[in-house]
Amino acid sequence: MNRASFFSPQAGKIIDAPRQTKARFAIGDVVRHRSHDFRGVIFDIDPVFANSEEWYESIPADIRPERDQPYYHLLAENEESSYVAYVSQQNLTGDAEGGPVDHPTVPQLFEAFKNGRYRLRHGLAH
Repeated sequence: MNRASFFSPQAGKIIDAPRQTKARFAIGDVVRHRSHDFRGVIFDIDPVFANSEEWYESIPADIRPERDQPYYHLLAENEESSYVAYVSQQNLTGDAEGGPVDHPTVPQLFEAFKNGRYRLRHGLAH
């Protein structure tokens, strides 16, 4: 399989990943966690797990997701607070019908919520 590498600041190391992965969601999509009560807007995507080993090992083994799948960085919210979350693709589902995400960083990164998703502000896209 054709592979590529990238540096992950969260993991503090270079991560080896398949050159092509199948991301189900895109930057600006609004998603919901399948089993925990929070939702958010995607602001970055890792092609495979790229966080610290401590973070990964803190997930109970019986529900720990596989490493070789996309992981999403979310500006997340629940009823109590807003925060940044890191979630595997298998644990997310679309939530465009839920409306805009109430996170203080959203206006800095995205234009207004429109047609069920956000668009990155001009000048922030690669």
